[in-house]
Amino acid sequence: MPSDCEICRRIERMTPDNPYLVAELDTGYAVLADNQHIPGYTIFVSKTCARELHDLPPDIRSRFLDEMALVAQAVFRTFAPRKLNYELLGNSVAHLHWHIFPRYEDDPNPRWPVWNNDEFLRAPPVTPIDPAELAHRREQLQRALAQLLR
Repeated sequence: MPSDCEICRRIERMTPDNPYLVAELDTGYAVLADNQHIPGYTIFVSKTCARELHDLPPDIRSRFLDEMALVAQAVFRTFAPRKLNYELLGNSVAHLHWHIFPRYEDDPNPRWPVWNNDEFLRAPPVTPIDPAELAHRREQLQRALAQLLR
């Protein structure tokens, strides 16, 4: 793992007692985002430090995409949004990671990505959340994902 990769450094510190960790899958980690301004905002992080999807071997790439879709389905079941947005950017941190954003009926800009939502952009990177509420979201998402993985 490259020492200059922010996500690789975070993976090295990933422990089962991390309150944001939902699950470790074959190809990545499902985590609730530090910024829970949008309830259920989840990130699926690749275990492989790669910049682009095409950098992954075909079998790992297929599995990574399948697992991302399962994580997204669990987010959908858990948080019942109007729509999900999926983003794989890498402009700031060039390590494959999917942003899975639940979009709700009361979104301020429902036709635009969350990056156009000033309220979301002004929220602190680590949005304060009641630990009991974070644990509740995590447990619900873990249950939904476990059902899908059976």
